[in-house]
Amino acid sequence: MKKIPIGISSCLLGHNVRFDSGHKRDAYIVGTLGEFFDFRPFCPEMAIGLGAPRPTLHLVKSDGDTRCVGVKDPSHDVTERLRAYAAQEQPAFADLCGYIFKKDSPSCGMERVKVYTNGQPHREGIGIYAAELLHNNPLLPMEEEGRLGDPGLRENFIRRVYVYYRWRELLAEGLTVNSLMTFHARHKLIIMSHADYRGLGQLLACIGKDNIEAVAGQYIKELMRLLKIIATRGGHVNVLQHIQGYLKKDLSADDKAELCEVIESYRNGEVPLIVPLTLLKHHFRHSPDPYIENSYYLSPYPQELRLLNQ
Repeated sequence: MKKIPIGISSCLLGHNVRFDSGHKRDAYIVGTLGEFFDFRPFCPEMAIGLGAPRPTLHLVKSDGDTRCVGVKDPSHDVTERLRAYAAQEQPAFADLCGYIFKKDSPSCGMERVKVYTNGQPHREGIGIYAAELLHNNPLLPMEEEGRLGDPGLRENFIRRVYVYYRWRELLAEGLTVNSLMTFHARHKLIIMSHADYRGLGQLLACIGKDNIEAVAGQYIKELMRLLKIIATRGGHVNVLQHIQGYLKKDLSADDKAELCEVIESYRNGEVPLIVPLTLLKHHFRHSPDPYIENSYYLSPYPQELRLLNQ
């Protein structure tokens, strides 16, 4: 698979674009994710001509309006310039399958950015540039580099990136009723681990050649919304037991007992998800099933990412 295009705050790649002329190079992003992602760097503050080094900025809220202004010179207001840059770059975001922001930034922070009201800070803001991207690209998987340190949030983001990448590939190949139904079937178990997927199935039950574009638009919107819900251990256990049912006629009593024991160990947090998945893959190599073989659940992304080992 070719590398997936991902937007990213330039400083996270080691570019010296910070207010102090420094960077915030992230070794995991560059070293591990860089093997699979084609990073497209953006720095809105440099792009609007602020330079590096530059006076520090922060978010200030007054009369219900949040502005990005200079810390020492509040009259230095770059809010509209940041919004204009986000709108200007919208065509460059068209082929992206994800975006990674720098946390805490008054331009790029995705959540819990300090906002000052009457001189008092409150972690309730969103960076001006990030807010525009979130509003203009609701389907695009987005995350902050700080939150990628959490195994659950990291896995969720990368899973969404790969699903959205496959969706973009589907559209590029030409959307048909059959291709959309196949896409859903191959992702059904993944969706099941996050939330109730039946609404998507009901949506697709109404599809036809005359409304495929409209249904597909509703489908991907709802799919990406559901995938933002973090898959729980219980959700995965539900899927694992569902998959286990495809082997009920092929396993010996001992093999069934072993599989049940491993799934229970995962439920109790004693082993990572990769353990029951590996055992299931072993059994399906000996007793192949076309539905499970075509499903992305057992292999949602390259195993080298080792996300399921957490």
